[in-house]
Amino acid sequence: MELEQVLKQYFGYDSFRPGQKEVIEQLVRGKDTIALLPTGMGKSLCYQLPGYLFNLPVLIISPLLSLMQDQVEQLKRFGEKRVVAINSFLNKEQKFQVLRYLDRFRFIFISPEMLMQETVKQRISQMELSLLVVDEAHCISQWGFDFRPDYLKIGEVVTKNRPPILALSATATKQVLHDIRSYLKMEEPYEYLHSVDRANIHIAKKLFHTKEEKLDWLVEHVMKTAGPGIIYTRSRNKCDEISERLLQLGLTVSSYHGGKDGEDRQFIQQQFIEGNLEWIVATNAFGMGVHKDNVRQVIHETMPSNVSDYMQEIGRAGRDGKDAVATLLYSERDEEYAKFIASEDLPNETQIDLYKEYSERRENPKSLLNDGLISETSFRVLHYWMNQYPAEQVKTIFRQMLLKKEQQVHEMTNFVKSDRCLREQLVAYFGQTLEKRPTHCCENCGLDEELIFKPREIRENTSKIVGWEGRIRQILIEI
Repeated sequence: MELEQVLKQYFGYDSFRPGQKEVIEQLVRGKDTIALLPTGMGKSLCYQLPGYLFNLPVLIISPLLSLMQDQVEQLKRFGEKRVVAINSFLNKEQKFQVLRYLDRFRFIFISPEMLMQETVKQRISQMELSLLVVDEAHCISQWGFDFRPDYLKIGEVVTKNRPPILALSATATKQVLHDIRSYLKMEEPYEYLHSVDRANIHIAKKLFHTKEEKLDWLVEHVMKTAGPGIIYTRSRNKCDEISERLLQLGLTVSSYHGGKDGEDRQFIQQQFIEGNLEWIVATNAFGMGVHKDNVRQVIHETMPSNVSDYMQEIGRAGRDGKDAVATLLYSERDEEYAKFIASEDLPNETQIDLYKEYSERRENPKSLLNDGLISETSFRVLHYWMNQYPAEQVKTIFRQMLLKKEQQVHEMTNFVKSDRCLREQLVAYFGQTLEKRPTHCCENCGLDEELIFKPREIRENTSKIVGWEGRIRQILIEI
């Protein structure tokens, strides 16, 4: 059957988007494949369609619970019943039943950490898979070394009768591509690298002397320009502070960060997707897997720690192809804070020595956690590397990681302060060449703010609806 026929039969589409058919053809031939496709270009179809061509399960490794659940629900809406996510939402009995009948599913979603659990690993090793997919594959490099080392072990799980591997991402530098190939143990993969440029996203920046000036500008700007929008900041406290200030001014807004429990985060995310919230104020915990096409603005309240994170986050704007604006705010000393955020989870040399001491006296190094001597994230990273190399070599690795992170912050600072075309710099960072500058390209090329920022429409009864908490209170009063 022709691929177009399968596309029409199962998905109702008449034609493929750029890159989809090329990638699927390589997978059908059994070839490892890396596909870099911008957000909104239909990456998931690249493994969903082959799932209907092969009569064997597709294993999809996904980084976030929210992303996993969203992909499962999407497939169910298409009428697919043989789909499951193995995650913490399953109780012990449910997990046992899923693993028992795992080979009966067509699509299996799982996190790297769950994949490394011994019972799961053993069950998957007994199965024949049609495809192994690593979604958001840049996480191998960007997260694996830092705080999710299980990403670095994915290539070790399926070795017997290994199926083709598909690595998917929206952006990846040459170094990230190298890490993907290496850690997934890919064999001369076919690579489809679409341009990372998103011409419909206009790139703005604003420089301030103080953080107070920056915050005042942000509040005034959000009050007068149209969303929906995402405001990214790097601290939970700042999320809540900005959100509360905007709430008091009558906006429908909520903060979103890892300090909120899972149900709250899921509810807030759904409210934003459905259009009941104009703005989300979030840490970088928000965005991946959030399928909202009409985000008109992404604002960075402070400078991200690296260009890759910045590119990923602004890519959540304008997925519908219509005009959107990414605005980066900068004030003096932002780079110092960016360095702190980038390195806070890296274990220090004292912790490395303590880990070694605990091990030598045959005490479980996990006692470092119980004794309050290390954070959970830092321990996870340290535990991985201490099981790979001697302590002195681990110290060298972490020194190199720290230097790399400082270099990335320096690159981001140069980008902010540069007077060259911002779009051209972003595209060059990912080893590509900008083919054409769009109208209202970026701050340095010239932006007409009256044209790119639409005025905010005041919603009816906005003053009575104060965020999602306020709406719940209002419903309870009405009941």
